[in-house]
Amino acid sequence: MGTDSTSYKYMENKMAGVLGMILAGGEGSRLRPLTESRSKPSVPFGGSYRLIDFALNNFVNADLMKIYVLTQFKSQSLFHHMKKGWNINGITDRFIDPIPAQMRTGKRWYEGTADAIYQNLGFMELEQPDQVCIFGSDHIYKMDIKQMIDFHKEKEASLTVSALRMPLAEASEFGVIEVDAEGRMIGFEEKPANPKCIPGDPESALVSMGNYVFEAKDLFAELIEDADKEGSTHDFGKDIIPNMFPRGDVFVYDFSTNRITGEKEEVYWRDVGTIDAYWQAHMDLLKKDAPFSLYNRKWPLHTYYPPLPPATFSDSDNGRVQIIDSLVCSGSYVRGSRIEKSVLGFRSNIASTCDISESILLGDVKVGEGCVLRRVIVDKDADIAPGTQIGVNLQEDKKHYHVSDEGIVVIPKGARVGY
Repeated sequence: MGTDSTSYKYMENKMAGVLGMILAGGEGSRLRPLTESRSKPSVPFGGSYRLIDFALNNFVNADLMKIYVLTQFKSQSLFHHMKKGWNINGITDRFIDPIPAQMRTGKRWYEGTADAIYQNLGFMELEQPDQVCIFGSDHIYKMDIKQMIDFHKEKEASLTVSALRMPLAEASEFGVIEVDAEGRMIGFEEKPANPKCIPGDPESALVSMGNYVFEAKDLFAELIEDADKEGSTHDFGKDIIPNMFPRGDVFVYDFSTNRITGEKEEVYWRDVGTIDAYWQAHMDLLKKDAPFSLYNRKWPLHTYYPPLPPATFSDSDNGRVQIIDSLVCSGSYVRGSRIEKSVLGFRSNIASTCDISESILLGDVKVGEGCVLRRVIVDKDADIAPGTQIGVNLQEDKKHYHVSDEGIVVIPKGARVGY
């Protein structure tokens, strides 16, 4: 009996000494105009979600319930979302709290990822954690963080960096890691022109996902040392990791070994930092055998879900309603139109005889009768006049709207089109 109860107690408190810090201050300039009025982590994704939800679910589904979310500019939309969807006040020792940039160390925004954490050192020390998990919030993926923490403890690492295998050709955009057979980091280069390959796999490189598990004492010491360093950019990738790994206690967690019940063997990770990548990740959701599922009950994706009526579809006198390979959120109303390979956010209102394909409507969008939308992203509160065609003639669209390299047209928030 004795051993059982102690092992049970150990299981219970396994995550108690872990503090989560989510970096949610990203400006997301490459996602403009979607980030004109909101920060990158609060950009809507997949109809019902916002980018930050994926990071938060990774923590919460791993029973990690002490989380600070660090924000800076344009954070209103994020606060609003968290207050309505992620409020766990009143439970002892459990919190998900946004912290706006406090400027405690002088009147300046966060200068780098490490500076963001350093400026909040006081909040972290109050919690007296054993480990601190520092994660970004602008990627689409699922990860059981518990498994990474177990690996970190097993290796007795001072820092563990999660890494992803990636084709060599794409690796230059990331921090590229070299490891030895034990998983110890022996090299690190931020955005190298010629990335080094994985030993035994000449086509792939190991890149940092920007997710870190630190021993708290080591993190605090490093941050204090880095803060006073002349010429430091105060960034984990550029300054902290290169400073730490030569000591031999920085390890690399291979994300492809992360297993979640009910998920595919092959892990999914997407940086949705550009309009084209953002559009493509939505198209991934609509594939017949989608590489990223929203339907796994063993890994629920929590979000703020507004109280709305069900999506409604009705035929009109001049058209039958057709919905093909699409996701449609609550509160939407589609009359006699054809919707194909599209994602319609909350309260999308589509009048009759429209033809909408490969498009993403972020919600509260009104589309008038007889419109044609091809490969368009429409931000919230936009109103599109009857008979408007978007994405059909890109030369024309370029005069009025942002058109991405791959020809995705973006209609900004609150736009009135064709009136």
